[in-house]
Formats: sequence, structure tokens, C-alpha cells
Amino acid sequence: MKIVAAKKILKANDQLAAENRALFQRAGVFTVNILGSPGCGKTTLIEAILQAGRLRHQPAVIEGDLAGTVDAERLAARQIPVLQINTEGACHLDANMIAAAVRELPLDGVTLLLIENVGNLVCTAGFDLGEHLRLVLLSVPEGDDKLVKYPTIFQSADAVIVTKADLAPHFDFRLDRVRADLRKLGNEGPVFAVSARTGEGMDQLLSWFAGRLPDRE
Repeated sequence: MKIVAAKKILKANDQLAAENRALFQRAGVFTVNILGSPGCGKTTLIEAILQAGRLRHQPAVIEGDLAGTVDAERLAARQIPVLQINTEGACHLDANMIAAAVRELPLDGVTLLLIENVGNLVCTAGFDLGEHLRLVLLSVPEGDDKLVKYPTIFQSADAVIVTKADLAPHFDFRLDRVRADLRKLGNEGPVFAVSARTGEGMDQLLSWFAGRLPDRE
């Protein structure tokens, strides 16, 4: 019986992720990995980014799901390049999937690649895709204890985005706990509380996001 250690698999993924990142650098494509549970608002966040004309970037999207094309169709209606990855049971995207997708998604003219990862707070955490920025979403209905339960994904976040903030009065959700728990994990990144329905916090989030992007004429 042959046993392959998980560390060996992750090391191989990291090597390919580094190759992806180098490819994106050469092509001038800033790449964002968007993670979170199913229904937390990942696609809605992508739509908000696409609507922010201040970004001055030409976007493309890679959609990751176990099956179906619902979100990809929703974004393709905006007349931007969209490629669907159906993992057929795999609970995360990996660097190899992204490398294969990019071969099918021409990057000519694209300067911003948004990757919506499979809805999951566990498997997605350990796989670098070659991204420049990692955003982790947490919706109010999920509860404020998720940083304690799923620390790995939050440790690696460049920003934590608390979505559906307008529902906070109906849930026992403490934003101060999320911020405190993030600091306990050694992550000094920002925490944004936003609502796509009311617009709460979106200007601050999008201003921060725009500030992370490379300057363009």
C-alpha cells in the first residue's frame, strides 16, 4: 500500500500556484480569490466590484462549483469573460484547475481576474491558486463564532467581509467579536461589515479594494 502525505500534495499545489502567479504577473492580471460558505454573498460581491467603475480594470471571472452554471450565467449576462469550473464533487479549487481554466480563458486585455471558489470554509483554506488577494466572506446568519471554529481560512485572509449586515438586529452577531478573534489568529487585516441590499459599508470596502489594485491609466 502506498501512502501520499497531504503535505506532499499541498507542496505540489504551491509550486503550481507560484507558476500561476508568475503568469498573472507577466500578463498584468491582478487575481482575487473569493472564499466563503454557500450563500454568503460571493457572487453578489463580484457584481458589486464589477459595477464599481472607479476600478478602471477589465475583468474576467472564474466560477467554481460542484455542479451547475447558475452563477456563471448570472455574471456572463454582464458581457464579461466568464469560465465555469465544475469540480464534480471536489470541495475546492486548486492551482491545477486554475492553470487549466486560464488556458481556456484568454487573458488578452484582462487586468482583473475574480475567482469565486467553491462554497466552503474548510477545504478551500489550504490551496493557494496563485492569487494576489484573498477575501473571506462571513454572513451574519452564519454566526460570529466561525473564526474560532474554522481558523485556517481566516488566518490567510487579506480582508474579512461580514455580509448581510442589515440582518444583524435579527441575530446575536457581534462584529467586535469577529475583529477580536481575527487579531487572536495573528491577522491584522481589515474587517468590513456590508449589506448589498442597503449599500451599508460598500463604499468603504470598494475604496479599500480599489486601493489594492495596480494603478491603471
